[in-house]
Amino acid sequence: MRIDLHNHTTLCNHASGTMEEYIKKAIELGVDVYGFSEHAPMKNFEDGYRLLLCDKEHYETSVSLLQEKYHDKIKILLGYEVDFLEGDYILEQIRDTKVDYLIGSVHYLDKWGFDNPEYIGEYEKKDIDEIWTQYFDAIEKMARSNLFQIVGHLDLIKVFGFLPKKSFSHYASKALEAIKQSNMAVEINAAGLRKPIKEQYPSKELLELCFTLDIPITFSSDAHSVEQVGFGYEQSKKLALEVGFTHCVYFENKKPIKVKI
Repeated sequence: MRIDLHNHTTLCNHASGTMEEYIKKAIELGVDVYGFSEHAPMKNFEDGYRLLLCDKEHYETSVSLLQEKYHDKIKILLGYEVDFLEGDYILEQIRDTKVDYLIGSVHYLDKWGFDNPEYIGEYEKKDIDEIWTQYFDAIEKMARSNLFQIVGHLDLIKVFGFLPKKSFSHYASKALEAIKQSNMAVEINAAGLRKPIKEQYPSKELLELCFTLDIPITFSSDAHSVEQVGFGYEQSKKLALEVGFTHCVYFENKKPIKVKI
């Protein structure tokens, strides 16, 4: 079964194409389960790269209409990608809304958007070991919050190729233990193949740790344009099978459904 759960819309202000165009492309590619996961609005934090709270009803209604229109061709799911920041940032309207899943992601360290090319210069001012430690500490706290079903792009911190001297597992092991305890899934996110790192998230090393810990996986293209729908799926699937995964999951009403890859 082909699954693609992490995808965006123009409502995040950095994507293109209509929602229906995304669905038509997914159907063309033979996607069985497709999820919209727009960047969720946040409390006391606005960066211009996310859905506004006033557009929440429009977003959810649009997904519902597409679900009805294409119910006999593809399963369409409703989700949000939620930024995890320490403090009171997650809106109750998002945390408590009726969705199929919430993706928990870390894009900011002390409000530094580390994956934004505009702020890439900050890497030269910081200790790379401290950056990686801080990032995976945030991932661990995100997992322990028990608010999310999926970990978004687990090792996003590698996006620009600023890599530490120690193995990825050195930094990520505690976070992965928390992910396991929280019954979350880890996505194989193909967007990294489009970025300077030229590698999916997570790395094969971390994916092997997920397999060892029996952490379930899912698949995502993280599309921000119609052309990106389904991006890198075959490569991601091949990697998952090489590591030993035979099944993946998707979520309905925040409950995991296990299917064969």
